[in-house]
Amino acid sequence: MPRDLARRSERRDRGFTLIELLIVVTIIGIIAALAIPNLRDAMDRARQKATMSNMRSIGNALELYSVSNNTYPRGLSDAGGAALSSVLSPVYMRTVPPTDEWNNPWHVDTNATGSQYTIVSHGRDGQPGSNSGGSTSGIDCDIIYTNSSFYQWPGGQQQ
Repeated sequence: MPRDLARRSERRDRGFTLIELLIVVTIIGIIAALAIPNLRDAMDRARQKATMSNMRSIGNALELYSVSNNTYPRGLSDAGGAALSSVLSPVYMRTVPPTDEWNNPWHVDTNATGSQYTIVSHGRDGQPGSNSGGSTSGIDCDIIYTNSSFYQWPGGQQQ
C-alpha cells in the first residue's frame, strides 16, 4: 500500500494535464470572443457622445460669436477645425477640436447672411450618409447639429 500512495501523490504534484489546460484556454477564448465586440460597441458609443459634446461646444462658441457680432460667421463652406479656430479661438473657445472623435474632419457651413450654421460629423466611416433627421440607429450615421440643437443624432441601440 505505501507504494500506491507514493504513486498517487507523485501524480498530484506534477501539475495540470494537457486536457485541463486546453479546457481553460477554450473558456478564456469564448469569454474574449463575447467581450471584445461589446467593448468595441461601447467605445464607438463613447466616441459618438464625445463628438456630440464637442459639437455642442462649437455651437456654443458660435452662439457667443453671434452675440458679439450680431451674426454667425458668414459664408463658411465645409469649414474644418482650422477655419473654425481662426474665427473662434481664443476669444469664444480656447481650442477648437480639430476633428471629431474618429479623426474625421468637421463639416461646418453657414449661410451668406450669417443667420444659420450647421455642424456635421460623418460618423465612424467618415462618409456622408442620408440626412433624414431625428434619431438614427447606426454607428456610421451622420450627426448633425444646427442652430443650437441636434437635427440628426444617434439614439437607442447602435448597430
